[in-house]
Amino acid sequence: MNYVTLSNGVKMPMLGYGVYQITKDVCERCVADALKVGYRLIDTAQSYFNEEEVGNAIAKSGIPREEIFLTTKVWIEHYGYEETKASVLESMRKLQVDYLDLCLLHQPFNDIYGAYRALENLYDEGKIRAIGISNFYPDRMIDIASFARIKPQINQVEIHPHNQQVQGKVWHDKYGVQLEAWAPFGEGRGGMFELPELKEIGDKYGKTSAQVMLRWHIQRGIVVIPKSTHIERMEENFNVFDFELTEEDMSVITTLDKKQSSFFSHTDPGMVEWFVKMVEDRKKNNDCTKEKKSW
Repeated sequence: MNYVTLSNGVKMPMLGYGVYQITKDVCERCVADALKVGYRLIDTAQSYFNEEEVGNAIAKSGIPREEIFLTTKVWIEHYGYEETKASVLESMRKLQVDYLDLCLLHQPFNDIYGAYRALENLYDEGKIRAIGISNFYPDRMIDIASFARIKPQINQVEIHPHNQQVQGKVWHDKYGVQLEAWAPFGEGRGGMFELPELKEIGDKYGKTSAQVMLRWHIQRGIVVIPKSTHIERMEENFNVFDFELTEEDMSVITTLDKKQSSFFSHTDPGMVEWFVKMVEDRKKNNDCTKEKKSW
């Protein structure tokens, strides 16, 4: 396993296992499988609604807690100092741990400054070993890195061959903020796995397109958290440390960059409204649930 040392000295695996869109009924089994394969970085989030299952798998694994690098993220509706602090402690309860290795603000909306201050204080208290942000574009990253008391150690963003974030990486390197790719395969959009350039490179090393993509990220110094529910694919994704791409290989992959998101833009007003509506709908649902319980 390769590791990166964050700006505060914490070592983080460069390859981890992400549980986005892994349903509660299979999540515990999937995390247990990932740990058996050898993954030691596990990435979840409050909005994935599977923290408890992740915690169960870790608790049952028998692996010493200090060998696992555990990440979760605070969702928008829990932003604000007091709410963020309470939500992180609740996440820790669900995960059955007394500290987190990394905690991120999941989206760049709502009261990010109050929320980030809560992360800073939890960091001071030793409940979080590293803090950071997710989906913050370079301008927003620079803002919080410049004015927050503790500079983010991580920014987890969309990076893959069709959206390589070349200029964004320059800015993150300048501020000492480690980049982490939440969709290293771009979820296969745009026929990613079938691109002839990736297949040709893979054929040279007896590797798949997916393995080439992961190796490309790692050689760029970017942390990756691929997801799969199949242990065979987990093993494939983990097996990327026995070959190295040449400068020519890296240059070929550079030509695949479309320099735009394969998903959506966080600066699109309509998308911001979509996030706002999601928060409002969840709040209404929670309020209804509370009313029913009081009847």
